[in-house]
Amino acid sequence: MKTKTLRKNKVNIVTLGCSKNVVDSEVIFTQLKGNGMDVTHESKKDDANIVIVNTCGFIDNAKQESIDTILRYADAKDSGVIDKLYVTGCLSHRYKDELEVEIPTVDAFFGTNELPRLLKTLKADYKHELLGERLLTTPTHYAYLKIAEGCDRPCSFCAIPLMRGGHVSRPIDELITEAKSLVRRGTKEMILIAQDLTYYGLDIYKKRNLSELLDRLSDIEGLDWIRLQYAYPAGFPMDILDVMAAKPNICNYLDMPLQSGSTEILKKMRRGITREKTEDLIKAIRDKVPEIALRTTLIAGHPGETEEDFEETYRFVEDMRFDRLGVFAYSHEDNTHSHSFEDNIPDEIKQYRADEIMALQQGISWELNQNKIGQKHKVLFDRKEGGYFIGRTQFDSPEVDNEVLIPASQYVRLGDFAEVQINSAEEFDLYGELAGE
Repeated sequence: MKTKTLRKNKVNIVTLGCSKNVVDSEVIFTQLKGNGMDVTHESKKDDANIVIVNTCGFIDNAKQESIDTILRYADAKDSGVIDKLYVTGCLSHRYKDELEVEIPTVDAFFGTNELPRLLKTLKADYKHELLGERLLTTPTHYAYLKIAEGCDRPCSFCAIPLMRGGHVSRPIDELITEAKSLVRRGTKEMILIAQDLTYYGLDIYKKRNLSELLDRLSDIEGLDWIRLQYAYPAGFPMDILDVMAAKPNICNYLDMPLQSGSTEILKKMRRGITREKTEDLIKAIRDKVPEIALRTTLIAGHPGETEEDFEETYRFVEDMRFDRLGVFAYSHEDNTHSHSFEDNIPDEIKQYRADEIMALQQGISWELNQNKIGQKHKVLFDRKEGGYFIGRTQFDSPEVDNEVLIPASQYVRLGDFAEVQINSAEEFDLYGELAGE
């Protein structure tokens, strides 16, 4: 009779998708550690016998990556490499019933709000005393601070409310406690995230209250940078710009997904704003915070997008000269309002339009970066790679924006700031040396 060698359980958490999923995985990590379990995040070794895949279900490419990852670990379970496989996150929340039928090897699927059930399945208790405590999966010197969950916006193309529910703000005091705890453990940069930062506070304070949160966070000693990601343009709370201008540790950076430069398409998208109002908002933001770096994302090929609509968006990008920009090809999502339209733009046309806008942005970024040659910038260093220390200015968020490279012969400690003189520039990278050397 064959006997299986008993081994102590070890859990490997695999995170897919956006920074909001990173935070969710860190909460799972912290709770399991708090229960005395052996836990790792995205381990390259095959030494964990339990795997939790935290999935993304945002667009087709992200869904496919999530499914491929689940199948890879399902094969590992079938071959005896792992004992248990659990799936959580957005894809699991949205397609649980279908996934249970299609991938029966998975031991259990969980929704985005089912952490207590996931913990119970793993014979762990949900520890309320760990609220606000997080073991980071990012480098210690930066962390994401999720200030709200879900979304109340009616955007026609977006399935996030189907996966994450309505907007729920976290109380300011709770966020301050979490931020202080992270700073005590070495975090220097706090990146505020939510599906919509600018809606923050309406549900619990009956007013948009991001400015007060920023004001309170900026007073935390040792917090060098505060960064804002995912601001919604319609109903933008202009008072946050006054706080940004007044507080030196709030980065001159704003990530504001605009989705289109065509008023007709913005109407189809139910964005509650026109191109003209968007341009007025951008001008007002730049007037209030002259050095601000604006990042945006656009969608190419939404149903009904004509060649004229695309050209209008192209000219919009040309005129606005965004510091950072990304483009997604439209993904036809079930149960969204846009799904009621015919998905009438061929995939190759969607991709062509996305590529054309990115080519335009590449030229804009190159020109903007050339202007930085000869300047000195405060840089936070994230990693060493290929003979360079690599970091970011206040105008750049991790993993999605420009980077600054200095030769590894000039030593800096990772997680530290240093003044860098920019000597040359490419489309998305700056090269320099430590100032004064």
